[in-house]
Amino acid sequence: MPIFLHLVGPGGAGKTTVGPLLAARLSWRFLDLDTEFMRSEGDIANCIDAHGYTAYAQRNLSVYLGLVQDAKGPTVLALSSGFLTYPSEIDPRYAVVRRAIEVSPLTALLLPSFELEPCVDIIVERQLTRPYLAGNRVREEQRIRERFPFFSTLECNRFRSDILPMQLASEIECVVRRTL
Repeated sequence: MPIFLHLVGPGGAGKTTVGPLLAARLSWRFLDLDTEFMRSEGDIANCIDAHGYTAYAQRNLSVYLGLVQDAKGPTVLALSSGFLTYPSEIDPRYAVVRRAIEVSPLTALLLPSFELEPCVDIIVERQLTRPYLAGNRVREEQRIRERFPFFSTLECNRFRSDILPMQLASEIECVVRRTL
């Protein structure tokens, strides 16, 4: 089975910025789960609006499992911001997948700060620059406040993403090379 380095964290933490840099440093492939979802299933917001969040989560898990099954080599994979926060009931396979990702020595949690308030401030400002989110400050702040306690308890390698992307990629690369 091919090697996967999972990048996890809230939207705006730097997963899709650092991921390609890290993949290049490792000579691995880079995939973004959100991009792959949109390629196979269409727009994420439209899917949630049409089918609900649970159906989106089920479809996103299926896309993820397909990527893992079809992988041809080592891959850096940026997970959707909520991927590890889905309810276990979405699919009988989900709890096992989620736990395997969480405890893998090749999972990297990215947060711009390990303290709530600075993390919220940085994430919200980053998210507001994304045109597809329509600048909804209240919703973005609520999302990170809800998810921060969850991310804070994950049992994986943690990295502060408030540094230069290439420096962060280098830090994660060092952990990966020591692990392999």
